[in-house]
Amino acid sequence: MLQQLKQSNDFLAFTLSHPQYLPESFAFDLGEHTHVEVWDTGVIVFEPLQAKHCTDIILSCAVHGNETAPIELCNALMTEILSQQLLIKERVMFLIGNPAAIHNGSRFIDENLNRLFNGAHSRDEGLCNPERVRAHKLEQYVDRFYTAHTKHRHRIHYDLHTAIRGSKHEKFAIYPYRPGRKYSKQQIMFLESCGINTILFHHEPTTTFSYFSSENYQADAFTIELGKVFPMGQNDMTRFIALKASLTLLMTGKDLQLPEFDLKRLNLYQVCRSINKHFDDFEFNFTNDVENFTAFPQGYTLAMEGGQPVKIQHASESIVFPNAKVPVGQRTVLMLTAADDSNLA
Repeated sequence: MLQQLKQSNDFLAFTLSHPQYLPESFAFDLGEHTHVEVWDTGVIVFEPLQAKHCTDIILSCAVHGNETAPIELCNALMTEILSQQLLIKERVMFLIGNPAAIHNGSRFIDENLNRLFNGAHSRDEGLCNPERVRAHKLEQYVDRFYTAHTKHRHRIHYDLHTAIRGSKHEKFAIYPYRPGRKYSKQQIMFLESCGINTILFHHEPTTTFSYFSSENYQADAFTIELGKVFPMGQNDMTRFIALKASLTLLMTGKDLQLPEFDLKRLNLYQVCRSINKHFDDFEFNFTNDVENFTAFPQGYTLAMEGGQPVKIQHASESIVFPNAKVPVGQRTVLMLTAADDSNLA
């Protein structure tokens, strides 16, 4: 296995040749500058041997197997590190979330992986399918990575996705609920430098991967949406030049040269409510091609279910991630209102 990876420098191809699990973990060094450990299929850690800085970075992709642009982006970065074109100065872990779903060309195999973190994998029927088992393992790998060093370190987790439908803001990030903690202006301006100038502040705990890292390890964690879903190899990777350049600066410990916080450069939204599905007949009152961030006025009937209307409550509310086909009990849409910078520091 070691020789297979060292000959190709292609961790994605290596992962897809072992989509379920690896027989054993292994480690090796890149020259005298980087230690590499492969803990499982889709799990690789890079640690600088010299001039170590103080940031622990997790870049995850393929939590949904058909969201291919983040997979290609992460693999390009991993290939540059493995081929020693890129010399990192910070600890970095790459996670390819659901290799089996990539192999299958699907969003997931049995269950939405991004609804199974923060212990949700073990509730109800427990570890009964591949996604639940994988979520449990990924939590363990995050814990192992973040707790490997006892001294205080800056923890970052960018969970990279693409969306099912089009969006009025092509790239956007969801900042998980952080009770008692301010949101970071520096992190928001870093994302702006990546070409991501739209931020959603969540209003409640969730079972997403980014919330798990934020809540349990106080990481600056985000779910980051990078545009629309396309098949592997059909993504326009020029749309991610700024993101790749900024991530490279971050991993190599370079000066990020971030601008001052400026509201005029940003679109800030507050999640005001999450609308869950209670009946099988739930149906939106708009067509399937309506984009994320489309706004609706107060009183508008957004959806119908159980013979009752679901109406817009605020003067204006925008939608994101509408999906009427989820199982009963799950979220059908997030509703947004405009946000300010009062909870930022």
